[in-house]
Formats: sequence, C-alpha cells, structure tokens
Amino acid sequence: MNNFVCRFVGDRETAEDIVQETFLRCLRHKHQYPAIEQVSTWLYTIAGNLAKTELRRRKRWHWVAIGPSGDDEERTPFFEPVAADLLPGEFTDARKVHSSVVDAIGDLPSEFREAVQLRDLDGLSYDEIAKIIDCPVGTVKSRVNRGRLRLQKRLRNLADEFISGLTPAASVVPN
Repeated sequence: MNNFVCRFVGDRETAEDIVQETFLRCLRHKHQYPAIEQVSTWLYTIAGNLAKTELRRRKRWHWVAIGPSGDDEERTPFFEPVAADLLPGEFTDARKVHSSVVDAIGDLPSEFREAVQLRDLDGLSYDEIAKIIDCPVGTVKSRVNRGRLRLQKRLRNLADEFISGLTPAASVVPN
C-alpha cells in the first residue's frame, strides 16, 4: 500500500503518513462497514481518496523547499531499477529509462494513472480496481488500455533516442 500511495504523491514520507491515516480511519470506522467482502479493497479506496485529497491540497499551496530536503537526490525513490550485473554506463542508462518511465506514468491524466498503477504496478485484478475506484469493470479495462497506449506513445520517443545513441562495435573503424 505504501508504494501505491507513493506513486500518487511522489514522496515516501507523505505516503507513509497517508497509509497511517488510512489504517487509523479503518479502525475508527470499522463498525460502519460490517459487510466488507475484501478489506484490502476498502483500504485501497481510503488510501487513494486520501492521496487525491493531498494532491488537491498541494495545488492550492505553493511550497518552497529550503535546505537539503528540497534536493532531488535527497528524496527516497519508491522503486529502483535492478542493477546487479550492469556496467556503470549501463546503470546510468537504466536509471535514465527508469526516471523517464516514472515521469511518463506521473504525467498521465489521473484516471488513467490510477488504473495503470493499480493494474500494472500493484498487480490488482480488474474487479478489485473497479471496486477501489468505484466504476464498472469495462471502464477500468478501457482506462488501463488507454493509459498503456499513452505511455507507449510517450516512451516510443525515449526508446528511439536510446537506440540511436547506441553505436554497434562492428561499425567502429579504428584510425
């Protein structure tokens, strides 16, 4: 659930606060929801709503970071590319690709971003997602598909740039 919320708000610390608030609300109001089929669906719904509220709150205020906490390098990313056997140059390329994918997902319209995150990053079923975002399963499938198509289009340019930057060793002629 931390990763789900962090992908919304982009900040690990805020995500942890939202997840904690989610569980507190669940405990406070558990008597109001006696016939829950899956508690996880209910929790994801609460967490998603709190994350959306946080994003709306951020739009109303303009924050200015002072000191080292404002540095991008100081932020804790919510997931990192695996770099077990990569050479330093390959690792740098992998980080660039990873960063571009994260940015592309973050730039999707909210309804597509939420559906893609829940399906492809959190691995939830279409039925679970439909309950979380309170819409028909067909709408969820459509949003996931449209979100993936937008990502594919946006990332195609990245792939073309990356591939064109590679020079095959066989084509390099020594002087």
